[in-house]
Amino acid sequence: MENKNVYDLKSVKLPYLAGGMLRFFASLVEGPLRVLLTPSLFESAGVNWLRKQHFAENPTHHPIYFTGELQKEASAVAENELPRKASRTKGFQFASIFDFVNAYRNGSSTPEEVAKKVLDSIEASDAGDMPLKAFIAVNRDDVMRQARESTERIKVGKPLGIFDGVPVAIKDEIDMTPYPTTVGTSFLGKTPAKEDATVVARLRSAGALLIGKTNMHEIGINVTGLNPHHGTTRNPYNANHFTGGSSSGSATAVAAGLVPVAIGADGGGSIRIPASFCGLVGLKATFGRISEHGAYPLDWSIAHIGLLACSAADAALTYAVIAGPDPRDPTSLHQPLPTLKGWDDRNLKGLKLGVYWDWFRHADAEVVAACEAMLRDYEKMGCEIVEIVIPNLEANRIAHSVTITSEMAQAMHATYDEHHREHGLDVRVILALARQFTATDYVTAQRIRTRMIQHFKNAFQQVDMILTPTAGIAAPEIKKGALPDGESDLTTTIEIMRFTTVANMTGLPAISFPVGYTQKGLPIGLQVIGRAWDEANLLRMALAAEQVVERKAPQVYYQILQ
Repeated sequence: MENKNVYDLKSVKLPYLAGGMLRFFASLVEGPLRVLLTPSLFESAGVNWLRKQHFAENPTHHPIYFTGELQKEASAVAENELPRKASRTKGFQFASIFDFVNAYRNGSSTPEEVAKKVLDSIEASDAGDMPLKAFIAVNRDDVMRQARESTERIKVGKPLGIFDGVPVAIKDEIDMTPYPTTVGTSFLGKTPAKEDATVVARLRSAGALLIGKTNMHEIGINVTGLNPHHGTTRNPYNANHFTGGSSSGSATAVAAGLVPVAIGADGGGSIRIPASFCGLVGLKATFGRISEHGAYPLDWSIAHIGLLACSAADAALTYAVIAGPDPRDPTSLHQPLPTLKGWDDRNLKGLKLGVYWDWFRHADAEVVAACEAMLRDYEKMGCEIVEIVIPNLEANRIAHSVTITSEMAQAMHATYDEHHREHGLDVRVILALARQFTATDYVTAQRIRTRMIQHFKNAFQQVDMILTPTAGIAAPEIKKGALPDGESDLTTTIEIMRFTTVANMTGLPAISFPVGYTQKGLPIGLQVIGRAWDEANLLRMALAAEQVVERKAPQVYYQILQ
């Protein structure tokens, strides 16, 4: 019988592999000897334990929260609910969307001038011994064409909206003309996308200055940002450390000041983890809230397109533009119309914040200390901290691993025989092992998903939101042997992903925002998980945190407006 009061999420110790050893290991798991290796590897990863369990729940294949009548038309947040001013932080001030808008309105700059400065800064950021490698592709001619058109619209007083001329970057698993979509590989995306993804189209129609495609961990399969094909992104707070992934380039671009906001994707923390590592706001909305049309179908049951921004207001404004139903994505039609009502209400009195203390404190001491300090600040603001318990976290961890890697293996199935040796070594290992999962493994994982959805429903009967650290550690250092070919460090990966995967499995919205820094100056993020469709309250919590957390400047930052 299940003991619902026992915290069961484990830390896992697995060997670190890089260089020649990783290459050798990849060849073993891809070859005939995999039948001998796989059982012991699955035992270490918990898969064999999963196969011995019985979960009676019906499987949930998409975590859709039905709301009644289906939406039939595209829609976004109402114009009158849009943020009208920047949310100013304590300490260092990142250049916000509103700073660009004000510069254009007062004539101190133009989109053309900004575009030139951004393009020159991207070139500068990739020079030297430690290039940032934020972008995979930038089409200078296309960027300058957009900038000229935006400058002319603003000059005649006819901007398309508040985003007109504001630089935005797009993760390279999301279609955007005139670029190919490589998904971080060396062999996909040989021809340009035929049309924009819905999120890109919505930003373009709002006048956004679309800078280019950002780097990512290859096929989004890991959370460091290490990419042997396009170069490994580096953290603007310390270039010797990872940015976090898989939306690594998007995070680097925002943290380094190249753009105030970037679009990412999140299948297990791939927005929230780099947001945490780079001191940003990262929002993964409710499953289906933001259209997936035009995104590469890597992990369709847990994937979420979302955003990384330098502030809560920028996150809210971007969310307002990209959220809402889209007839070309059926999973997006089950939602209530998106709203930002109350997102800037700074009176938090009466909010109940759920904390599962054993889970919350299963992280590095500096991470726990910063996150607990933010809890105390929330209490001063009138919130009540309520202790909760969430069972089956270990089962969720394994179920998420089975789900995401099985779906990615299927997504790459058509190219596997011809191109699998062209993947990075870590990707080769994971895909080879994922191809050994059975249909029963996958269905069992979806039964666990159903149970986890119920556990969170139970928790939300007691509280309004659930809080955890975003990651178990701050941004890890890039080990010498990891470049350029990659590494396999599953022990660290599991530490990083300890808190994020539940929101992907359940489809619930989650946000990360900075709450402090380590002694080495690396950012620390706090995660807030909310009820379905309650993104406004998550943004509200980020806004409140900005009033008490003193932000620090990255070591690498480009002042685009100066």
